[in-house]
Amino acid sequence: MEKLASAAALIQSRRPEKPVLGLRPQAAGRAARWFIDNFDGDVAYAYKANSSVFLIGALYGAGIRHFDVASLPELEDAATIPGAELHFMHPVKSRSAIRRAYDLGVRSFSLDGLDELTKIVEETTGADGRPARDLKLFVRVAVPAINSLIPLEHKFGIAGAAAADLLVKTRQVAAELGITFHVGSQTTTPDAFVAALQAVRELIGVAGVVVDRIDVGGGYPSRYPNSEPSPLVDFIDAIDAGLEEMPVREDVRVMCEPGRALVAEAESLIVRVDARRGSHLYINDGSYGTLFDAAHLGFVFPARMVSREPEAGEPLTGFELWGPTCDSIDHMPGPFMLPASIRPGDYIEIGNIGAYGRAMAGKFNGYGDYEEVILLDEPQVTMYSEDAAVPARFARG
Repeated sequence: MEKLASAAALIQSRRPEKPVLGLRPQAAGRAARWFIDNFDGDVAYAYKANSSVFLIGALYGAGIRHFDVASLPELEDAATIPGAELHFMHPVKSRSAIRRAYDLGVRSFSLDGLDELTKIVEETTGADGRPARDLKLFVRVAVPAINSLIPLEHKFGIAGAAAADLLVKTRQVAAELGITFHVGSQTTTPDAFVAALQAVRELIGVAGVVVDRIDVGGGYPSRYPNSEPSPLVDFIDAIDAGLEEMPVREDVRVMCEPGRALVAEAESLIVRVDARRGSHLYINDGSYGTLFDAAHLGFVFPARMVSREPEAGEPLTGFELWGPTCDSIDHMPGPFMLPASIRPGDYIEIGNIGAYGRAMAGKFNGYGDYEEVILLDEPQVTMYSEDAAVPARFARG
């Protein structure tokens, strides 16, 4: 793959017709090393966030060996990674997916209902009629979303007496019993983890079971112009404090599932301006492509003009973006801050779309084809500057 110093260098050398994904594997590697060094447990990359082989390779090179997969295609793809330990953490799975996962060596599954527990037990029972004795089963509990841009508790998770009962029943068939939760995507403060771990602590007490594993899930944030989260060390500190109060055996194994925090900074989008109408720019990618989150979830990504230098002292202006399809919902309200003089033919780099951008892109109206290049410069904004380094007292071995 072509390597370039920056998006500006790409436009200086040629003016691509298609939108371009600019990969920064070095940013993914840096984020992975931060989590491995500072999270006291297994770091399982949430595969759904971005399955680019270049970024997966960077994560692997940094030391990631655990992967959270949520579908059979993800699982079969990740199963090709040497030495990978896969965790099938979607709480609702087909019987064939469970059986295939077990055949591929997966032993770690999540569930949030008795029906799912029954499926897992039945589909992992051997031909001799003997049930599997090596299952690592995580009961997913519902926890409140606090300061989360994308709450997730309404679709999955079990709570209250039903959760306690499910823990007891799962304990009877699991070689290792775990509890997992998800506080919601792009959670900007650690309060959600504090509340979630308190709920888990109370649930374990009610159920009266021995818990071998705790998976604190994902939700760790990245930086965007409209979302400035607490430093990641604050999340680690809150999780450590909550685990210290947990009624579990001393050797309980802990896991987290970062997705956005590992790859958001590792990809950007380079688009061409095809028309300007006042403060509205028409570009050659949009909500049916990599900018779904900007259109439907309110994300404002960092943006900069990369086709020419702005005029001296030129102010930045807030622009709305429109994608290339014929659909009027192909609209990213922003505002995206760009030079006031921007015009058709200019190119924009939209940063930090590495989390879910590529994964959400489709082919509506025949769009959805991208060039890909590797960019060697730094992301437009980062959670991993030297100022964000963890103090020595938080360092992990």
